Amino acid sequence: MHKKFNVITLIIGTLLLTSCGAYFNQPITIEKARLGEGSEVTRILEELVPPVEPVVVGVYKFRDQTGQYKPTETGNTFSTAVTQGATTILIKALEDSKWFVPIERENLSNLLNERNIIRSTRKEYRKNKNPNEPQLPPLLYAGIILEGGIVSYDSNIITGGLGARYFGVGGSTQYRQDRITVYLRAVSTSSGKILKTVYVSKTILSQALDASFFRYVKFKRLLEAETGFTKNEPAQLAVAEAIEKAVSSLIIEGIEDKLWSAKGEEKTVNDMIISYNKEKSEAQNTALYNRYFKERRTKTSVFVKGGTSLISGDLKSPELGYDVKVGARWYLNPYFNINGSFNKFTLINQKSFSKGFNAIELNAEITVLPFEKLSPFFFAGAGMVNDDDFEKNLFKFQYGGGIEYMISDKIGASLGATHNLMLNDELDGIVQGKRDDQYFNFNLGINWYFGTPVKRKKIK
Repeated sequence: MHKKFNVITLIIGTLLLTSCGAYFNQPITIEKARLGEGSEVTRILEELVPPVEPVVVGVYKFRDQTGQYKPTETGNTFSTAVTQGATTILIKALEDSKWFVPIERENLSNLLNERNIIRSTRKEYRKNKNPNEPQLPPLLYAGIILEGGIVSYDSNIITGGLGARYFGVGGSTQYRQDRITVYLRAVSTSSGKILKTVYVSKTILSQALDASFFRYVKFKRLLEAETGFTKNEPAQLAVAEAIEKAVSSLIIEGIEDKLWSAKGEEKTVNDMIISYNKEKSEAQNTALYNRYFKERRTKTSVFVKGGTSLISGDLKSPELGYDVKVGARWYLNPYFNINGSFNKFTLINQKSFSKGFNAIELNAEITVLPFEKLSPFFFAGAGMVNDDDFEKNLFKFQYGGGIEYMISDKIGASLGATHNLMLNDELDGIVQGKRDDQYFNFNLGINWYFGTPVKRKKIK
């Protein structure tokens, strides 16, 4: 019984602790109205360096261009997937930045109608009482118009979950990720030229977690318990964060292109631009699902590997021996390299055979995902094996593969295996049967890279 309750505690505890913040802050009372939430991007937008002079901008319509309806388990509803008030969110972001003076253009007809009412009222007032009543001042006009909108809403780009159940005790978790995309462009009202376009995407996460207990604890005594919660990231906050990020990007790229000027120290402005360009470079090298593509491996590298060897020959009961390898690689392009190595190893059959060997190998190797941290690799080649007494010189072919993880820009760790096919049956000193001798190497390795990374543009 004690072990069973340990299992129960482990399963339920693991599930709850993964999102304990949401679980232990469940709403049990009516909440009062509160000011709208901000985000990390809101703080960044508000802390940007100030402008020399704010830019007057007009926003006619920044709308949802997706036409996407909210998805449900049974289909779609007539509710839209994203907010229809994106124009208001954009104007709020422009105000928060202090870089722009937004003017009313979304409901311009209402504004003009109200100004006509003011004019007619003042005309009557001027005629009857005060002929010196001042004229209504003219409207501000925009030097720049901001256009664009929410161009896509992709639902269920990633879905998944995890669950376990043991003797009526279990739990599960599910998640779903959606994605919205926002484009924002600045257009010159004097020439119609598009000055700058920026593009921002934001994911929307939904999570569900539950744990249950269903068990007969005693004759005619059933214990049943359930707990859980679902957490959905508000789509409106995701839209607001994406729009705020687009506004801050537009400001920084405009400073860099000298569309407008910042009031501050030159070093502060330059540091802001450098930080943004670094973020932009990482974003351009990051594919969907946060796969970060980077030029990582250099033209030349050296490696050291250690592990075990195992013979498959004419004798029974093979045992593991040691295996040490050193070598170097030369990359012709990010995907393909030639490598050579020297290998010292032992081959052992229990109570029958034990001997040390040396091998020289030359391989052609393919790195499957050269721009990611974790990549499989495969190789094949030929080599020569001789024993420690240098009495035998045997030729062989080898092939193998493994995975490599880039710990840093200059160091990678690898795990691999090699299958070595001898061209004769003399490796273990016994010639019998129809099959030539073989042996395997299993190793862990460290790779050191030197120089600059091989560029992606060099791939034909």
